[in-house]
Amino acid sequence: MSSSDITVVHLMRHGEVANPDGVLYGRLPGYRLSELGRQMADRVAEHLAGRDITHVGSSPLERAQETATPIAKAHGLDIATDERLIEADNVFQGKTFGVGDGALKRPANWKHLVNPFKPSWGESYFEQVVRMMGALDTAKDRARGHEAVLVSHQLPIWIVRSYVEKRRLWHDPRRRQCTLASLTTFTYQGDRIVSVGYSEPAIDLVPPHLRAGARPVKGKNKAFGA
Repeated sequence: MSSSDITVVHLMRHGEVANPDGVLYGRLPGYRLSELGRQMADRVAEHLAGRDITHVGSSPLERAQETATPIAKAHGLDIATDERLIEADNVFQGKTFGVGDGALKRPANWKHLVNPFKPSWGESYFEQVVRMMGALDTAKDRARGHEAVLVSHQLPIWIVRSYVEKRRLWHDPRRRQCTLASLTTFTYQGDRIVSVGYSEPAIDLVPPHLRAGARPVKGKNKAFGA
């Protein structure tokens, strides 16, 4: 097996977002990285500086573009915007909907919560798998024999990883292993994924209640799937 047979695609979750009101911002424009989020992006760019990265792609949303910028700059690359990397659509976009805010007790929300397997409150898991696998395949082809970085969002990253690792797609959001500024890494041999890895280069910058597997705290981390 030659090195040209191996291609690595890193799916990166963006850094922390400035969101003082705890809004589930979803696909809304105008939500940018906080100062801490920019530090996270810089940290991952430093971590990847010595890697053989020949392609950088990003969701069109500002927080993802800002996260991708220092990585692209470090490798002398332009950012390829890919709509398929966008956050999952969600009917609760623009609202606060998290631990301890009473959202589950509001009758107006019940019609959107009837089917957690689809899920009924937003874009289906199947649709997320299709578009994310397409984005991965495009990046693999553009970086063949080298490495690529794609900046996306927590839920789509977790769903496509679950699909590749043959886990059920419906899940408890609190159990996603996809911390801010983390890397979920897919290694291809030819056109076939042969391994999936996970790393957290900026973990020391991530507040404890926002780390993978942390229990949500009332009043904090309201916006799941960011």
